[in-house]
Amino acid sequence: MAPDTLDSIRRTIRDVPDFPKPGILFKDITPVLANPALLAQTIDGMIEATGITKVDKVVGIDARGFIFGALIAARLGAGFIPVRKKGKLPWQTRGVDYALEYGTNSVEMHLDAITPGETVLLADDLLATGGTAAAALHLIGQAGGRVLGSTFFIELAFLGGREKVSGPGPVHSLITY
Repeated sequence: MAPDTLDSIRRTIRDVPDFPKPGILFKDITPVLANPALLAQTIDGMIEATGITKVDKVVGIDARGFIFGALIAARLGAGFIPVRKKGKLPWQTRGVDYALEYGTNSVEMHLDAITPGETVLLADDLLATGGTAAAALHLIGQAGGRVLGSTFFIELAFLGGREKVSGPGPVHSLITY
């Protein structure tokens, strides 16, 4: 991706101090989503960073990962698979619990979402601590999917999430803070 395009995307991301609680500087991507040209360039950049041109399925994580994952899947001619919070999918699921800073959470995927041997790209808006992405990768592995890589719009490198998702395929982030 051209450096000026990346700079334009980076400048459009809005900083919101003290959201959702005091001391947090939230990176608001909604201005990028609202701009059709920047959104298209973001999706192109996330795909380009992976070097992947063909994949069977793209997995997106609840909720903004659905936006990026579905658009990437459409561009790659692949199916889209949602990984959702426990109890939100309507059919038979497989799930995994994962640790949060304080407590645990659970995510699920439909049992028939991925068949053994299918190639998979994981996509999400944000790589922070890596817990949710690692849980999604675990679900893909349980289903027998072959992860070709993971792509994120933004990575908060200071939170160390990349270490939790390294392994099944390379990890790429379009913008790193």
